[in-house]
Amino acid sequence: MTALHQSPLKEWLHDTRHRSLALYADLSGAQLLGSRLSIVNPPLWEIGHIAWFQEYWCLRYRGSELAPLPSMLTHADELYDSAAVAHATRWDLPLPNIDDTQRYAKNVLEQVTERLTHEADNPALRYFAQLAVCHEDMHGEAFFYTRQTLGYSIPSLGATIHAPPGTAWPGDAKISGGRFLLGAMKNDANFVFDNEKWAHEIYVPSFAMAKAAVTYGEFAEFVSEGGYALREFWCDEGWAWRERIQADHPGYWQNRGGQWWLREFDMWVYIGERQHAAVCFVNWFEANAYCRYAQRRLPTEAEWELAAGGLEKRSYPWGQNDTDPGAASRANLDGIMAGSQAVSASPEGDTPEGLRQLWGNVWEWTADSFAPYPGFVRDPYKEYSEPWFGNHKVLRGGCFATRARLLRNTWRNFYTPDRRDIPAGFRTCALYP
Repeated sequence: MTALHQSPLKEWLHDTRHRSLALYADLSGAQLLGSRLSIVNPPLWEIGHIAWFQEYWCLRYRGSELAPLPSMLTHADELYDSAAVAHATRWDLPLPNIDDTQRYAKNVLEQVTERLTHEADNPALRYFAQLAVCHEDMHGEAFFYTRQTLGYSIPSLGATIHAPPGTAWPGDAKISGGRFLLGAMKNDANFVFDNEKWAHEIYVPSFAMAKAAVTYGEFAEFVSEGGYALREFWCDEGWAWRERIQADHPGYWQNRGGQWWLREFDMWVYIGERQHAAVCFVNWFEANAYCRYAQRRLPTEAEWELAAGGLEKRSYPWGQNDTDPGAASRANLDGIMAGSQAVSASPEGDTPEGLRQLWGNVWEWTADSFAPYPGFVRDPYKEYSEPWFGNHKVLRGGCFATRARLLRNTWRNFYTPDRRDIPAGFRTCALYP
């Protein structure tokens, strides 16, 4: 990945905005508000929030000791500040219409671009412009799974296609352990979030990790063998979740005459056609239950990071330098495909030990709860990490909708363990000796 600070920030800002526009360009009328659900935002609100965030940090923020400058949009803070506007109220707000929202977003982008032109060497501005790129890229990914949740069609990105069938990629890779620096290095040129700071030494014993993520076919065996009904496979919290919602299969699955079908956006696909693709849209409870069924376990996030970068902390799973980490031969990223691909695909992305697809395809659940690293100090965007420590689980590696420029081996994504609307799967490790 080209580090954000090494690339023309103006180019990145315009690129991510172009993608945001493309991801909702076909929506209109009631689709712009969508269903009132706790796991999605109204698309119309989310578009305005992206613009507000960029304006706040790149044009209005004056440091924590001073009040921000006023917005160019009346009542913008009351509409779009996600830290202050309760989620359940976002459907009821007097939101500007789509044309006015787009106009606001366009005006903000123009002013940020102009400021970057005149203040190219301003380190604070560059930092917040990088933050704005990351933020909008992450919302772009969220637009993918909002469309999945609401049953909308596949995003109109032109290059989006369905993945070919492929094959399995079985077996384990043995990963040598040792003293390991977990987290981002202080001299790392890439933009990093506060929850990645800073690298600290830990000891990771050697372990064996599956070369590939668990597939739809493998997970279907767990479902068909009654795995959801067998208490011994579930942790206490997971069993309580399963009973509460009466789950007996993944959220987007449907049994038709003894065969499992999967909804992908607004289409139903026979799972037999996707048997070798990485299972997607399962939560941490489901992943952990499968591991118990298979007599395996989820990797810790330290094990995952060590597997991806080695003791030497290489930049990419496949090596140290790369000019095109988004190449399909290495990773399923950037929304080129409309879902997970076969676990045998993208062989050029293998680690030296033969682990495949540690980047892209599906986010991978780890065993660990989201917690701060030693000496944690929150960044100016204080709502990003700190409020979520303790009750979220960590995911690693990105998914098919993640932008390649965002990823690094130290990136920590995090969601509550009940969330199965995100493009998440998992890979397993052998039990400890």
